[in-house]
Amino acid sequence: MKSPVVKRSIVIAGHKTSISLEDAFWKALKDIAILRRATLSDLVASIDSERQHGNLSSAIRLFVLDHYQSKCMGHVASVGTSVGAGASVGGAPANPAPREMMMVPQGSSAVLRPE
Repeated sequence: MKSPVVKRSIVIAGHKTSISLEDAFWKALKDIAILRRATLSDLVASIDSERQHGNLSSAIRLFVLDHYQSKCMGHVASVGTSVGAGASVGGAPANPAPREMMMVPQGSSAVLRPE
């Protein structure tokens, strides 16, 4: 069975390194590089220089996630503006940020159960 993770070699600051990512992340990373008119190597070098902790593959996944979340939130903000930004539904924001969506409302108990 073929692994969903693909290992590719890339040159960062003159050094060849291998990065393991799922195909969807490789495609998204290439798309972002094209949008920014940067080479894949330059974009990865930038991600590498700015990462706080963790390995490079994880930093790239988080970078891609952040890129698309920001894009999505920009869309939600523009849609939210036309229907009344800041409105709430049942005490919760109508257009919650991703972090707010993960929060458990006060007074309810969070129970994690195995599936």
